[in-house]
Amino acid sequence: MNTETSSLYHFLENMSVENILFHINNEDKKVAIAVEKSLDSIGKLVKAILPQMKKGGRVFYIGAGTSGRLGILDASECPPTYGVSSDVFIGIIAGGDTAIRTSVEHAEDDQKQGWEDISFFQPKKEDTVIGIAASGKTPYVLGTIQQAKKHGLVTGCITCNENTPLAKACDFPIEALVGPEFVTGSTRMKSGTAQKLILNMISTSLMIQSGHVKGNKMIDMKPTNDKLRHRAVTIIMEELKIGNMEAAELLNIYKTVRQAIQNYKK
Repeated sequence: MNTETSSLYHFLENMSVENILFHINNEDKKVAIAVEKSLDSIGKLVKAILPQMKKGGRVFYIGAGTSGRLGILDASECPPTYGVSSDVFIGIIAGGDTAIRTSVEHAEDDQKQGWEDISFFQPKKEDTVIGIAASGKTPYVLGTIQQAKKHGLVTGCITCNENTPLAKACDFPIEALVGPEFVTGSTRMKSGTAQKLILNMISTSLMIQSGHVKGNKMIDMKPTNDKLRHRAVTIIMEELKIGNMEAAELLNIYKTVRQAIQNYKK
């Protein structure tokens, strides 16, 4: 069964709110199991990206609709969390920035536009392109992966169907088989949740392996608001066994947790 297969649930409009919520939650429980079965594939992709990233390679997430938005979300959260520049992870969506908030008609059907969108960033052989498409056949994503592979880039994908054209086109396919959606074809539900979990795993493991985490702390995070500043000060306090005022002063001087810790120890 795939994401477009008719749901096991029928006459949803006749269900009570309690039943709707119960059954959605019941379906959501299946997502983590599907992702668990994909761990080996996720690991292979991460291990392929890591040496490329250490040579200056970037990771492009490319998708349409929900898939594209999830890629942009993951990419946008890496700079403040790990202190990397905004061009290490790059999210691209069919239809451009307008499509982040509203649907752009037929944008996902253009098989050539995705590679053109990536070409704006002048892709290089150290880069990786990860296509995100629940169906595994979105033309915008499929065409991009085919071109990326032709140009010698590492290619991966995240799909929620089995044996798809997208999976066959890329080097490192990830297939999280979540099954039919509660509302037939509404892949923003289980499929979207699976994609989000996998994207979390990819970016987090890459950032840990790249040295942006010490212990379990984000030592390169950018303290761009009060919450993050408080977190940074707390990390410095715990790491150096010093008080709040001294930690805050170190952060003021050195701007990042890593620099504060390194310079204090000197």
